[in-house]
Amino acid sequence: MDFSFTEDQLSIQAIARDFAQKRIAPVAAELDAKGEFPLDNIREMGQLGLMGIEVPTEYGGAGMDPIGYVLAMIEIASADAATATVMSVNNSLFCNAILKHGTETQKQTYVRAIAQGEAIGAYALTEPQSGSDASAMHTRATKNADGDWVINGKKSWITSGPVARYILLFAVTTPGVGAKGVSAFLIDTHKAGFRAGKTEPKLGIRASATCEIEFTDYVASKDDLLGTEGKGFSLAMSVLDAGRIGIASQAIGIGRAAYQATLKWVVERKAFGKPIGSFQMTQAKIADMKCKLDAAFLLTLRAAWAKGEAEKTGGRFGTEASIAKLTASEAAMWIAHQAVQIHGGMGYSRELPLERYFRDAKITEIYEGTSEIQRIVIARNETGLR
Repeated sequence: MDFSFTEDQLSIQAIARDFAQKRIAPVAAELDAKGEFPLDNIREMGQLGLMGIEVPTEYGGAGMDPIGYVLAMIEIASADAATATVMSVNNSLFCNAILKHGTETQKQTYVRAIAQGEAIGAYALTEPQSGSDASAMHTRATKNADGDWVINGKKSWITSGPVARYILLFAVTTPGVGAKGVSAFLIDTHKAGFRAGKTEPKLGIRASATCEIEFTDYVASKDDLLGTEGKGFSLAMSVLDAGRIGIASQAIGIGRAAYQATLKWVVERKAFGKPIGSFQMTQAKIADMKCKLDAAFLLTLRAAWAKGEAEKTGGRFGTEASIAKLTASEAAMWIAHQAVQIHGGMGYSRELPLERYFRDAKITEIYEGTSEIQRIVIARNETGLR
């Protein structure tokens, strides 16, 4: 087995690492405390190719593969999970969906702007009454006499909702048939009928902006339909497979940051006359942290490789993506928990970033499919039972 990376993959990783350490890490704690969106950094990331890593160069992206995306995401998330959240949505959910299902005009209009950092994208599936049961959505799109769509409804927990120019929205176009009646639309938030609600006061990833969005007689043209009418739910689920690789990468970045901080701490911190890293109980925690981190990394690389192969053959990679997301998110939460414990009182203080890693890690077990949903996906794919 060959675990080496290509020059292009190492190059995008180096670009991401350099930007993360020089521009993101120095302001991460301040932006977290203020809940301030890192707009300038996001724009620069677009110019560096980090907001459209897998986007072909003809649409303004870096033209890289899924493994390059994973490597870059880990570097950004190690500096700030909130910034990585924005990067993940733009890459995995927004651009990926349009590249797979959009027309040439849609790709040029929407993907190019996002990939180059000129605009920010969002993905709107969740509603106040439907989270994991996403097909139970109430937002409706009704065709008018001109063949355009009039949209009414509300979505919740929309990452980048307050700052997004374009949104990939899912709405019911044929009521009464469940998932088969859902379609996908590309929304311009500058048009009449769109309103962003208040920014949510979140536990973690506080520098990313999250809100409810509301549509009141918003008119989407027939050309704003993404893919085929009635195929929106299957589109949403296939895009989430790619998104789960992004969240797994984010979780690895958070876990790695917590682990590296802990390694330094156990060597420098002394108790009873010697470094705390010399105590067997601490050593056991370090060993388990390392094992979980490496397992998550390798499973996420496998999922990224499977995605790349699926793009060539038309195959699926949902099981691999769910395994990676489940393993990495739970590893990040466990590692961050142990890191705070090993740091003791200082781990609980905002003087060190450990408490931020702990808060940020939790969301990776929740969004783009909870750990419970990942287990259902994996088991159903393995058994064939529903």
